[in-house]
Amino acid sequence: MSDKIGIFSFFSGAGFLDLGFERTGLFETLFMNEYHKPFADIYIGSRKKLGVKEPRFGYQVADITENLTNLNSIWLEENLLEAKRDYPLVGFIGGPPCPDFSVGGKNKGKHGENGKLSGTYIELISRLKPDFFLFENVKGLYRTAKHREFFESLKIKLINSGYYLTEKLINAIEFGAPQDRDRIILVGFQRNVLGDLGFKLNGSPLIQNFNWEKNARYNSKELAGLNWPKAEPFKENSSKLPPDNIPLELTVEHWFDRNDVLNHANAIHFFTPRAGLSKFLIIDEGDDLKKSYKRLHRWRYSPTAAYGNNEVHLHPYKARRISASEALAIQSLPKEFEIPQKISLTDMFKSIGNGVPYLAAKGLAENIFDFIYNNPIKDLKLSYGKTDSR
Repeated sequence: MSDKIGIFSFFSGAGFLDLGFERTGLFETLFMNEYHKPFADIYIGSRKKLGVKEPRFGYQVADITENLTNLNSIWLEENLLEAKRDYPLVGFIGGPPCPDFSVGGKNKGKHGENGKLSGTYIELISRLKPDFFLFENVKGLYRTAKHREFFESLKIKLINSGYYLTEKLINAIEFGAPQDRDRIILVGFQRNVLGDLGFKLNGSPLIQNFNWEKNARYNSKELAGLNWPKAEPFKENSSKLPPDNIPLELTVEHWFDRNDVLNHANAIHFFTPRAGLSKFLIIDEGDDLKKSYKRLHRWRYSPTAAYGNNEVHLHPYKARRISASEALAIQSLPKEFEIPQKISLTDMFKSIGNGVPYLAAKGLAENIFDFIYNNPIKDLKLSYGKTDSR
């Protein structure tokens, strides 16, 4: 019997979420599913470089809906049962593609091709009943009225399948990633699993004492109130001393230094403009309020890392777009994480922007583990009220 918790990963992308779970030393990835082959190639290649062993049940490069067909469903169920015999707990983790719920995306909701995949993921959880699950998506699913109705219907389906739920709108910066990135996280545990772990259950499906802040490092509202530097004229290859009274460990420049981005294997990977450099020379350092062509400030954190839909992030003091190594740093990846050279620039940046920031993933994994094994209060204090404290 392994002493680690097993995880089956869906919509795995480049594997940032999985790596965060694994690097706690408390979880092991047993299965991976990713539809887009270049993303799967990044997942496999980067993990090989890091020395991470292959998932016990392999890499599945296929549409997740194939796991709802009879043969694939039986195969996956058999693997899950085998895992449950060898691991104390086994969970599903994943963040279905989110542009159909994003304010800046397609906004087609549950009827969009990507939106439907959230329903597919919940259906898979409800059928196979892992011991626990994590669901990650954009805040639009949670805060936009027409999408919230769909989100609530997913929760009802999970409750009817025996899950007790807790949810939170988290920001990646709270866990130490240098990035303002809100995401809704839904976590659920099977009722019988909670009972076996010694929790006192009172019949309500909503958990109130899951400590979402336990492994967070900062409060996003407090951070927003600090005196961060304002936009200032762009000066190529300039030097600037850091300001006082801000957490430097949350700044772009700190992470560029920490990850040695100029000497990283992906330092050479950035888009070059077709129409010359003129536009790159006139945008102020820190002018990041536009929809596109946002120039980062070296002594601030980054806006949400989103490198598709014509969104462009410019280097603070170089006349170019940021490189893949710099984007990985903004996603708080360890400096040794590398994307294989054969991957196209488009797939590199899309996979980076789609990923869960590594430090946020690690903090969420620790929160789940602590709830299960380090919870001093086994009375869940369940109620039918909203689970989100914001």
